[in-house]
This record gives sequence, C-alpha cells and structure tokens, in this order.
Amino acid sequence: MTTDPVKTGFIVAIPARYAASRLPGKPLRLIGGEPLVLHVARRALAAGAGEVWVATDDERIREALRGTGVRVAMTRDSHASGSDRLAECADIAGWPDDAVVVNLQGDEPFAPVAGIRTVARTLVDSGAEMATLATPVESAELLFDPNVVKLVRADSGDALYFSRAPIPWHRDAFARDRSALPQGPWLRHIGIYAYRAGFLRRFTGLPPGQLEQIESLEQLRVLESGYRIAVALTPEPFPPGVDTPEDLARAEQHWSRGA
Repeated sequence: MTTDPVKTGFIVAIPARYAASRLPGKPLRLIGGEPLVLHVARRALAAGAGEVWVATDDERIREALRGTGVRVAMTRDSHASGSDRLAECADIAGWPDDAVVVNLQGDEPFAPVAGIRTVARTLVDSGAEMATLATPVESAELLFDPNVVKLVRADSGDALYFSRAPIPWHRDAFARDRSALPQGPWLRHIGIYAYRAGFLRRFTGLPPGQLEQIESLEQLRVLESGYRIAVALTPEPFPPGVDTPEDLARAEQHWSRGA
C-alpha cells in the first residue's frame, strides 16, 4: 500500500538569510516579542509537517530556534536564492529523493495552515514536478504592478507562464482603459512551492534560463526546461509578507489584532 506523504507528514523547509538587503537581520526582527522566523516555523508545525527545517547562514538564527523542535541546517552564505539554500539543506538533512518538501518563505509569519497543506496536496495529486499557489488579482493597480507576479495556467491547472507584466493582455479592454480591471482570468502568484527533494536538487543544478534572467523569476527555469508546475488556488488569503520596515510595523499590528 502506498503511503500518503501529506497525511503522514511532509517536510517544510524555510530559507532564512540574515543579511536581507531591505530589512537587515529580518529573521530575528520581533513580532509580538518573538523572532519573525519563529512565527513562520510555528505555521509550518501547525500545518502538520512531519519535519520543519530552517536553512540559514547565521548562528544567531540557530540560537533563536533552540529548544523549539525546529531543525536547523547551517548553509553557505553565498547562495543566490532560497531554493539553492534548500538544496544544500536537503543534502545536509539527507532527505530521500521522493520526500515532499514545501518551500515556505522565511518572511511569511501568517501563512495559512490550509495553504501550506494545499500546496503539498497539489504536488502529490497532480504528479507535477513542482506545485505552487495563486489567488485572483483584485485590482488593475495590482495587475500593472511589476512587483506583483502574475501567471496564466492551462485548463489542466498547470502553469503556462509567470510574468511581472499583466498577463493575459486584454487587447480591447486595455486599449480603452487601464484603470479598471476587466473580466478575465487574472491570477497573482503566491510564492510558496512544493516539490520532491530529488527535483529540488535537479532544478537548482540547472543553469538559469533566458526567460528567468529577463523576468528575474526563477520558477521560469522549470518551465523553460520542460517541467510542469501545478497551480492551485489558495483556500485562504495569504497576508502580506515582511520585506521592509513598514511591512514589519503592519505585521506587528496584524499580530496584535490576532492576539
């Protein structure tokens, strides 16, 4: 009988680099008096992960997690992306190639449990090499914001493309007016991923593709290389992550309201 890895306990891995450019020391910034990275790890534990790992490059982050049950992998400080850091974590931890791994960004202190479980379930059910989440775009302002990643997907649910540009381009509606959102399949990408550990290793060993370099979106490397990314709609909203001091202040307010 085949074991269901979502029911028996998938792995959640959290990349946590100390020297974030816009918010130095971000993983250790406090929300409700506790480090940001600890809040993220608790969301992973609450989702039912069999193992929760934090992949970091700083001993202070390891110390902040001591005694929590969260495992820590000390990785190199030269990694270009969180995926690269998790690939090293996979080797340190010795994950088998078929292990289901959810890459939860280290700046998501309020990631919904249902969303974490959904991306793992989507990977298993779809048979794709990677899975991720999306949510409907709510306004024309978001659609045209290059900091908001958009995507289009096939009828099967697989991603066709990711872009910082508005996709698909509504030729007639946008010729008339770009201030209003016309009816359409507008989707915003949520940066949470699931993959098997073996594909994580393979993916990070591939050279960056041309589209990836143009858009500065590493998930395009997967599509350029001919692999599938299954996309599910998130069952609950993902509150904004923490990337700037202003985001941190909003997160503190959000935590206070929740507390």
